[in-house]
Amino acid sequence: MSADGGTAWLITGAGGQLGRDLRAVLAEQAEDDVTALRRAELDLTDQAHVRSVVRTWARAAADRGRRPVLLNAAAYTAVDAAEDDEDTALLVNGAAPGWLAEELAGVGRLVHVSTDYVFDGTSTVPYTTADRPAPRTAYGRTKLAGERAVAAVGDDAVVVRTAWVYAAHGSNFVRTMLRLRDERPEVTVVDDQTGSPTWARDLAAGLVEAAASDVRGLLHATNGGATTWFGLARRVFEYSGADPERVRPTTSADFRRPAERPAYSVLDGAGWTAAGLDALPDWESSLRCCLRELGVLAVS
Repeated sequence: MSADGGTAWLITGAGGQLGRDLRAVLAEQAEDDVTALRRAELDLTDQAHVRSVVRTWARAAADRGRRPVLLNAAAYTAVDAAEDDEDTALLVNGAAPGWLAEELAGVGRLVHVSTDYVFDGTSTVPYTTADRPAPRTAYGRTKLAGERAVAAVGDDAVVVRTAWVYAAHGSNFVRTMLRLRDERPEVTVVDDQTGSPTWARDLAAGLVEAAASDVRGLLHATNGGATTWFGLARRVFEYSGADPERVRPTTSADFRRPAERPAYSVLDGAGWTAAGLDALPDWESSLRCCLRELGVLAVS
């Protein structure tokens, strides 16, 4: 950090579920400056605009004696829509992270968030950072391009892959299951896709911790443990006081979508803890924390 210990934070994608939780985590650091930009305030498809905004912010931070740290939570996350709009997804997910890294080179730090979709999902053991990416979707290809764009700059940056993110706000699987719990007698959920549900609040805290460290390169960060979407849905029902037997299993073959979902996307977080960072809690305890925040937790 800077000599006086102060940091100037810039959050991109500040209106998204991760961005909102990053704002909440950083609100506890009153001594720092926090700039939070939503999609309308930072158009990641416009290179000149992105570079100008980041350059102006970084210079202002330096003038105040603060170290610029950018948390890039912005992404084109419409996985199915990206199949027909890969050019736009490539700008947001692939090119823009490189622009951010270039503008911060030599003057600040970048923490860029990536995804399990860079893998093909055929593994049966957790993916390590040394495993070869092989994306099968437009979303995965464009996110991998972003990773490589940041790595090509090779300065003070860390790329953090995560998976199955949900929050107490926004549009996500957990909130959808709570809505369907109240609307339908039964809910059918796929039981042949395995991953690690990750609470955005835990991830946000981890990203801020990583930003404050000296770690560089590539890391994986998810909540601990693994389950299927079916298993997660049953826990949502159970923990919120509904009968988990109302959740019925199905297969991906019976629930076709434009973009193929990875059958297995558990990420190995050994590198995260080896870097001296705190392991994120197990997914079940974090789910209970999220449901408590939503005011629906019935099982402690």
